[in-house]
Order: sequence, then C-alpha cells, then structure tokens
Amino acid sequence: MSKTFQSLGFYNYKLWFTGNVFASSAQWMQRVAQDWLVLTVLTEGGGLELGIVTALQFAPILLFSAWAGVVADRLDRRHLLQITQTLTALSGLVLGILVLSGSAELWMVYILAFVGGTAGAFDNPVRQAFVSELVPARMLPNAVALNSTAFNSARLIGPAISGLVIDWVGPGWVFVVNAGLFLVPVFTLALMRKDELSTPPRIPREKGQLREGINYVRGRKDIILILIVMGMISCFGLNFQITSALMATQVYNLPAGGYGLMSTFLAIGAVSGSLVIARNNNPRLRLIVGAGLLFGTFLGFLALAPSYMWFLVIAIPTGALSMTLIASANAAVQISTEPKFRGRVMALYSMIFLGTTPIGAPIVGWIGEEWGARWAMGIGSIVSIVTAVFAALWGFLVWKIRLEWDGRHTPHLVIPGAPNAKLAVASEGDAVLAAAAGANTGPVTLSKTEADVDLAPQVQEETEEEELKD
Repeated sequence: MSKTFQSLGFYNYKLWFTGNVFASSAQWMQRVAQDWLVLTVLTEGGGLELGIVTALQFAPILLFSAWAGVVADRLDRRHLLQITQTLTALSGLVLGILVLSGSAELWMVYILAFVGGTAGAFDNPVRQAFVSELVPARMLPNAVALNSTAFNSARLIGPAISGLVIDWVGPGWVFVVNAGLFLVPVFTLALMRKDELSTPPRIPREKGQLREGINYVRGRKDIILILIVMGMISCFGLNFQITSALMATQVYNLPAGGYGLMSTFLAIGAVSGSLVIARNNNPRLRLIVGAGLLFGTFLGFLALAPSYMWFLVIAIPTGALSMTLIASANAAVQISTEPKFRGRVMALYSMIFLGTTPIGAPIVGWIGEEWGARWAMGIGSIVSIVTAVFAALWGFLVWKIRLEWDGRHTPHLVIPGAPNAKLAVASEGDAVLAAAAGANTGPVTLSKTEADVDLAPQVQEETEEEELKD
C-alpha cells in the first residue's frame, strides 16, 4: 500500500476513516446551512449575530475541554465518542424540525449551537487521543493526516451539497439529513475489533490530574510554542465560516450555492495539503512556523481578491497551507506527548486551538459589519503573519535559530537550528517527539519527560512481528 494511505491497511482505522467522512460531511453541511439560516432567514446579513452563534458553538471548548481531557484518559474513548456523536445528531434534528415547522428563532439557534458545542468539547480531545489506539505508534502522523484528509474531503462535498439543497428546498432538510449522517460513526465504532485496539491503561480517579497535565505542558517549550501559534491563528485567521459568508454576501452578492463553492475550493487545497503531510512521519516546528507565515500571506491575497473567480483560485493554496499548519501541529503535539498524558494534553490543545474561536468570531463579525468583509479576512492575515514572526523570534532567542529562504530545496522556508523532530519511545511503547532545545549542533538531547529510550529497537521489533504475521 502507498505510504500516503498506509494507515488504511488496519481494519479498525478503515472503519474510523469511513465514519469520519460521513460525520464530517454532515458537519460541513450543517455549518453552511446554519450560517445561511442566520444571515438570510433570521437576520438581514447580521455578521455580529453570526459571530455570536459561532462563539456559542465554540465557547464550551473553553469551559469544558480541560475536564474532558481527564475524562478521555479515565474512561473508554470508543464509548465516549458514540455518546458525543449521538448528542450532536439530536441537536441537529431538533434544529431541523424547528426550521421546517416555521418556529425557529434566533435565540433557539443560540441554545442549540451551545448544546452542539458542548458535545464537541468532549468529542474533540477524545477523538484526538483515540487515533493512537487504532494504529501503531510509528504511523500516528500518517493517521492524523488522513483524518484531516477525510475531514477536508467531506469539506469538498458537504458545502456544495448543502448550498444546492438550500437553494432547492431550504436549510431545514439539511439539518434533518445531517442527523442521520452523524449516527454513521456510532455504528462504525460498534463494529471495531476490540482485541486490535491499542488501549492504554486507564488512569485511576485521583485528585490533581488536571493540574498534573498542565504542569506537563508547562515543562514543554515546544508544545507551548505550538499552542501560541495555533491559538492566535485560529482566533483570527481560521474563521472562514464567517469571512467567506461575508465575502459571498457583501462583496460578490452570491446565492447559497456560490457560498458553498467557496468552501469547496478551500477544501480542494486542504485535501492536497493533508495528503502531502500524510507522507511526512516527522512533523517539525519549522514546518509549523513556516506554514503559519505563508498561510497569513495568502490569506491577505484572498482578502484582496478582485473577483469571485480570483477568490476561488487563491482559495486552493490558502486551504493547502491551512491544512499543512493544522495537521502538522496536531501530529507534533500527539506524538510528542507521553501516552498517559495524551488525553489531557490534547484537551488543552483543543481548548487553545478551537476555544479561541469564540473570542475571535464576534470581533471578526463586528469588523465585517463596520469595515467590510475584506477587513474581516484581512485582520486574520495580519495576526497570522505577526504570530509566525513572533514564533521565529522565539526560536531565535530560545533555540538560537534563524529563518532562511532556500529556493533549491523543499521546503523553501528553512529554520536552521530549530529543534528537530526525533522519534523516541516512552515506557508505554508509544512514539514521542522530542524537541531538542538548545541543541544546534551535535547529538539531540532528550529530557526525561520528552523521551526515555531509543526508538530503533521498538521499530525493529514491530517490523519483525509484522513480517512473521505476513
């Protein structure tokens, strides 16, 4: 099997991938339908109201994600995912019934957005940590990247279908259909082979487990840097559900189908980016910083797009860079974290990455109303570029690194001296990304919290076992 799709060779991951495609399609269909409902049915182009809906959808991540991480490390992740997906399906079904009956009001959308966001607050850290149970440690970056491919493949399909259905019969039926699609992963999770799951030992119920996870992150400068970059860019730069909707209605005067196509072209680039990342089993900090800088640059081009066609063209590389950034950061944090902390660390990651959206969404929506859609998208460009430059300066001061442009090799943006991603194995047998702070030359130094033993014996052992099975 191709290196890009090697994780699909595992039965449980294949089921997981299939469920993700259906659930992600439903998620993107719901986002488009919900945004259109607020912008055109319940308000007259209310960018602020749309920002409030988005904020309420993501606010539970700030409120509950840290506790959700403890739950993810303590309980069965497969069963937890079945519960969260069922709750998401029910909230979508209720909204669909309200819209079809003609009784939907803006405050109802606010409440259901918060309910769905609460389910998502528990779903995200559990989902992130569960991937490590489906494939061997050395394939975790590939599995994470393929997850992104599934999400963005759905992004190709979902918005386009949603836009067409809205133009045809209105947004209500989109929510009803989504309820069924959200239940697909519930069944695929039930079909998994339990004996093939690499389930880590569940941590016992004790006091101070959340604080323990926070202290672990505080000792990891590489993870802190990733959290800063992803938090700021997510807050202002990754608000396409608002900025694209505003560009569609304010600048290009498009129907729902045109808005859906904007998301589709962003997804074309995102799928391309995720497939490239799927071949990279060694995500590095320099890739994350470089992708953040280039993403901010192309987001600025997108804000200045003179026509709808130019927007679609520029959306492809913008989407590719956004997914390069997201998938690389996600994989780097996952494989660099000791298994016993993974649920809690990924919860903190989700809280920063997704939880900053309720802070940025109303601001971006207000900027769109007061100064126009181009400035709503442009502010994301400015923040992304400034954040990437700050991260590069951090690297220069802490790790004595510098930025260089190398046109002869890929990637062109090089950060010499940056902590290289070296794989090692923790005592639990999972891969750990060790950031070698201060190691510009000579052998990489691994701290006790970053890695305990060398990876080579583990990889050789796993390879031999697979050969015997074959």
